[in-house]
Amino acid sequence: MRTGRKTVPRSGPGRLRIIGGEWRGRRLEFPGRPSLRPTPDRVRETLFNWLAPVLPGARCLDLFAGTGCLGLEALSRGAAEAWLVEIDPVLARVLGEHVAALGANARVIRDDARRFLKRQAGSDVRFDVAFVDPPFREPIEPWLGLLAPVLAPGARVYVERPLPGGLPEDIDGEWVKRSRAGGVEFGLLAPPGGGSTAP
Repeated sequence: MRTGRKTVPRSGPGRLRIIGGEWRGRRLEFPGRPSLRPTPDRVRETLFNWLAPVLPGARCLDLFAGTGCLGLEALSRGAAEAWLVEIDPVLARVLGEHVAALGANARVIRDDARRFLKRQAGSDVRFDVAFVDPPFREPIEPWLGLLAPVLAPGARVYVERPLPGGLPEDIDGEWVKRSRAGGVEFGLLAPPGGGSTAP
């Protein structure tokens, strides 16, 4: 899952460390996958500093959960609930084990992200914070369009994209925070109607 050039080896397990909050220092193992890109500690620290004013009590969506590092970190730092969407059956099973071990208020949903969003748009559940890091080859704009119907008023959306392209400038909403690290640009988006003040 996620950013940077810290690539998980092609064989053998990886390890995730929760860096703040209730479970600070807890280490969780996950299976090795070439496609996993766990968000580096320094990027997570920056992100959760940005989110600190809005995270307590929030319902979070980790749309491409992978290791679950962002959803679990959010819960550790005071989010009320997290939904972890992951299509890989092995990763989804391991996420479920981590959720149980931590006693976390999280749902692990084994599903395709696009199918999940289309189905969820018809429900009453809305998310205050969404973490969106699709496969690097995919543009972000279509995903933000699919995400819009499931966001609560005032929601914030975290996005990562690879450099040199980085985050798009012409986008619905407003980038309230942006930074670069480890070959990616990452930012916090206030979607249309969500307010434009920094969190």
